[in-house]
Amino acid sequence: MSYQMIKTPYKLNYIDAIKKDAAAVSTQHDSIYQELIEKAPQYEIKAQNAKIDQIWKATPGYNGLKVNLEKSYRKMKKAGLFNKKLLVYDQVKPEVHLQSLKPEPIYRGHPDKPMVSFIINVAWGNEYLTKMLPILKKYQVKATFFLEGKWVEKHPDLAKNIFNDGHEIGNHSYNHPDMSKLTSERISEQLQLTNENIKKTLQVVPKWFAPPSGSFRKEVVDKAHHLGMGTIMWTVDTIDWQKPQPAVLQHRVLSKVHNGAIILMHPTDATANSLAVLIQKLRGKGFQIGTVSQLLNETRIMKE
Repeated sequence: MSYQMIKTPYKLNYIDAIKKDAAAVSTQHDSIYQELIEKAPQYEIKAQNAKIDQIWKATPGYNGLKVNLEKSYRKMKKAGLFNKKLLVYDQVKPEVHLQSLKPEPIYRGHPDKPMVSFIINVAWGNEYLTKMLPILKKYQVKATFFLEGKWVEKHPDLAKNIFNDGHEIGNHSYNHPDMSKLTSERISEQLQLTNENIKKTLQVVPKWFAPPSGSFRKEVVDKAHHLGMGTIMWTVDTIDWQKPQPAVLQHRVLSKVHNGAIILMHPTDATANSLAVLIQKLRGKGFQIGTVSQLLNETRIMKE
C-alpha cells in the first residue's frame, strides 16, 4: 500500500519560504547582484518639490528615479552581466506638490521636463480653428484650448469638436475683459458664468484659467483657485494676432522654446500655416507636446 503526501497549506507555505530563502542566499552571493547594489545609487535621481519661484511663481515638482533592484537583477541575470541599459526604475514622487502651494500664476512646467504645451485662446477666428484642428489630429497632438464663455454660447458645435478631438478645455473669461480692473463681484461672474457654459455644453469643469491678454491681479488668481482652477500664463508668445509671416512666427517660437515652455497661440492664419512645421521641429528638438495638465504633472519623461 502506497501513501501519497498530503500538501497542507502549512507545508506549501513552508516550502515557499525555503525557496525564497534559498533564492535570497543565492542572490546575495551573486556577483551581478552585488555590482547592482554597489552601482545603483549613482543612477538614481532625487525627486524635486514643487515651489514658488521668485520669477516663475508656481512651479510644479518632478518625479525622481529609484532603481528597482529585483526587476533590474532579473534582466541582468538573464543577460549574464551588469549593464546600465538594463536598469529598471521606479518613479519617486516629491513631497511637495503643485496643488499644495498657495495660489500663484503658472508660467511654465518643470525646467527639467522635455515637454511643451500649446495653449490656444479662443474668442474669435473660427475659420482658422477649423484648419488647425485637422493638423493637430494628424500629428496626434493634444492642446489646451481656453474658451471664452460667450464664444461657447454662440458656437457650441465647434466647442464640441474641440473637446471630442481629445483636447483639454480651459476657462478664458466670459467676454474677454481686463480682469485686473474688474470688481470682486465681476471677477467671480466672469469665471463662474464661463464654467457654467462649458459644463452645460461639454459636461466638463475646467481646471485651468487663462486671463485675457494675460492681465490679472492677485484677487483674480485667488478667485480662480477657489473655483478649483490654476491660473495659466506663458513663456513663449507667438504674437500671432499681429499677423506675422509663418517663417517669422516659427522662428519666434523655435528660438525661445525651452523645457516646460507654455506656448501661447490663437486661431489665426499665421498659426494655422505654421502649426505643422512647429510640431515637427519641436519634436525634432526632442520635445514632447502635451496639454497643460500633462505638462504640469510630476511624471518624469524617460529617455528611450
